[in-house]
Amino acid sequence: MELAAHNRTEQMKKPISGKPHYFDIMLKIISAAVLLGGAVFLYERVSVSQALLYLLGGLGGFTLYQAHFGFTSAWRKFILYRKGEGLRAHMIMLATASLLFLPFLIKGSIFGHPVEGYVSPVGMSVLIGAFLFGIGMQLGDGCASGTLYHIGGGDVNGIVTLIGFIIGSVIATTHFNWWMNTPHFEPISFIQTFGPLGGYIFQLIIIAVVFVITIMLEKRRNGHWVAPTLKQGNGWKSVFTGPWSLVIGGLLLAIVNTLVLIIQGKPWGITSAFALWGAKIVQLFGGHPEHWSYWTDPARAASLHNPLYMVITTVMDIGVMVGALLAAAVAGRFRKPIDWKRPTRMTIAALCGGVIMGYGARISFGCNIGSYFDGIASFSVHGWLWFASAYIGSMIGVKLRPYCAYEQ
Repeated sequence: MELAAHNRTEQMKKPISGKPHYFDIMLKIISAAVLLGGAVFLYERVSVSQALLYLLGGLGGFTLYQAHFGFTSAWRKFILYRKGEGLRAHMIMLATASLLFLPFLIKGSIFGHPVEGYVSPVGMSVLIGAFLFGIGMQLGDGCASGTLYHIGGGDVNGIVTLIGFIIGSVIATTHFNWWMNTPHFEPISFIQTFGPLGGYIFQLIIIAVVFVITIMLEKRRNGHWVAPTLKQGNGWKSVFTGPWSLVIGGLLLAIVNTLVLIIQGKPWGITSAFALWGAKIVQLFGGHPEHWSYWTDPARAASLHNPLYMVITTVMDIGVMVGALLAAAVAGRFRKPIDWKRPTRMTIAALCGGVIMGYGARISFGCNIGSYFDGIASFSVHGWLWFASAYIGSMIGVKLRPYCAYEQ
């Protein structure tokens, strides 16, 4: 039996027939207006780069929704059914992003500003944080980017997960220095270790190994494997109605991340915004997170004191949700009413999963985007260790799902 969450996703993929009604048309207009109007606001109040990053967040959300490009679901399908199509799409995305990142990482600058990837220390905080994140992403039925695009697509469960994500992120910032002092190695980059060409070849070898392993295990379990394809289910109409192929989704996300790297000088981030939102809430209630060690870092302290629209990660996260909302509206997903009812156990699981993910992401330098996607695309060893540890955590999380009203 398929998972309940998987069934909900499959329902989201199906174009809804019938004539659009007024609410459907209004939602398209409103979501497009928010995306374009937000870009104009950011251009006038902040900068052209801030406006572009907001639009890139929107493109990322649109892509995630239309391709239903899941990290959580891809791992779950492989763990349960040895269906590796999603994991292979991840590898194609990572190989493409690595190739696109490489010249900018080698040069170290573009348009007069520095460019650097996410190459983080390798140690206990990454291994434990990613392991916790892997458990949480299965309980929360979505990772960081998944939570955002689920919310944009009208999934109520995503709102609960996001609340937990913020809570867990705040808790982690109070322990951040302790985790940074746990045993670890200094950051290790394949580019620095093997040189640009050697580093890319070594990266491709690891990607190819994962790719081949998924094929072997899928054929052993199911007798065949699903080859990557660019073919769309509904021809040109799928640009609007979806679903897009996973390969197209992965390629577009690699391009989005590269454009983010070019514009802001570092890759796409998601979860640091959740810690910031939580800290702002703490301040509203009279707390003083600015005294916590996490926020004494000059860059973080600046974001804590600036308006939210000045902070790139926040702007892009909002863009992801608006982009997903636009994709859902264009595809006609809201012609059916939103299901607000959820089993209590599922709601509790989503909240707990969010808390666990929020905590794990902070101590492991990011989530499926910030550490897995960005770390590997930046040729960092910590990205591959994050992937391995989070996958192990997901194996445990998948076993817990049936107790949380997720069927299997």
